[in-house]
Amino acid sequence: MSLWESQESNGRISLMELFDNPNLDIDGIESDMTVEDLIFSACRGGWPGTMNIKKDSAKLLIAKNYIKTVCSEDINRVDGVQRDEQLARMILRSYARNISTLAKKSSMIADVAASGEVSCSEPTFDDYVGALKKLFVICDVEAWCPAIRSKTAIRSGMKRAFVDPSIAVAAMGLTPEALMVQLNTFGFIFEQMCIRDLKAYTLDIETHLSYYHDRYGLEADWVLHLYDGRYALIECKLGSREIEEGAGHLVELKRLICEHNKKEKQMTIREPDLMIVFTGGKMAYTRPDGVKIIPIGCLKD
Repeated sequence: MSLWESQESNGRISLMELFDNPNLDIDGIESDMTVEDLIFSACRGGWPGTMNIKKDSAKLLIAKNYIKTVCSEDINRVDGVQRDEQLARMILRSYARNISTLAKKSSMIADVAASGEVSCSEPTFDDYVGALKKLFVICDVEAWCPAIRSKTAIRSGMKRAFVDPSIAVAAMGLTPEALMVQLNTFGFIFEQMCIRDLKAYTLDIETHLSYYHDRYGLEADWVLHLYDGRYALIECKLGSREIEEGAGHLVELKRLICEHNKKEKQMTIREPDLMIVFTGGKMAYTRPDGVKIIPIGCLKD
């Protein structure tokens, strides 16, 4: 479930309405969610079963129990291959440590081996990751590579992601209390919650997500591509101090696209229909440069 489906987002800003009317006035719309609310929601996850549970402590057990079942049972059943439960856990933990990054396979294998508890070869790692993808636990995201830089400048590795932020939290053994004093770590988990909700709000077989990152440090955390060719450049920034940087990335990326189109009139790239910074803050507004600042607690489909 998204935050809108779990009745935590007030839904005062519709993502699809923004696509249809980019000039929609969102200034002054406020989220009802605090950072503490966002942290708990991420730790609890979007599991429908939590809706019928009263105790918060019990809600947090669902993701932990899910990981236990995946590693001990589901990973063997998905294709009939017997796998090691401990190794599956270690791979999930390494993925969790590297969520929302372009971590290389080799570094994650080294991370698993560094535990000293299990060994892991590259073919074994690929096998386990493949099984976890079949189970819809892991959902790596591909790069968007528009022709605005040389091919060698644009990163093309997979961005590491889970279907729900609570899987990463549970895999690392974190709690809401721990994340309150580890806001840098929560920033990556917050990004995972944003993409989970984006996917929930754009349920269409041809709609998909990618990311942009180049060796000059220019990035868009996510690029949301709609079925009809429209797309949004998106950054996810938990705190207000990071908004300026995130918005700057999106504006620069749009500038490069416009610059390309002036030079390559026969092979133009569509300009972004929206530029959005999703935040954990309270208030929505549109900046003079056109970037929309939207609290995730205001969003719906």
